[in-house]
Amino acid sequence: MGMGLEESLRLTVAALMQATGDSQRVVAEVLGLTQTQVSRRQSGAASWQLADVDTLAVHYGVRPLDLLDGPTRACEALPADRRRTVRVKGAGR
Repeated sequence: MGMGLEESLRLTVAALMQATGDSQRVVAEVLGLTQTQVSRRQSGAASWQLADVDTLAVHYGVRPLDLLDGPTRACEALPADRRRTVRVKGAGR
């Protein structure tokens, strides 16, 4: 049996945070929560709400169903201007 929706959403949020450079504090501000509440959702101690999915989808510029379809789909759907840029040391010399 595969992973459940809750676990998939936790992994998806983590992947999007990594891809964009968002911290739990940023996600908390977007959702109107505290960083501790986001941490509890990410650890599985508390559940994500459907309203959270809608708000996160708007924040990341993806469809809510992209979030529910897992980390790979959500990251593929992430607009290029939302991706964090990584600077390579010594580049541009």
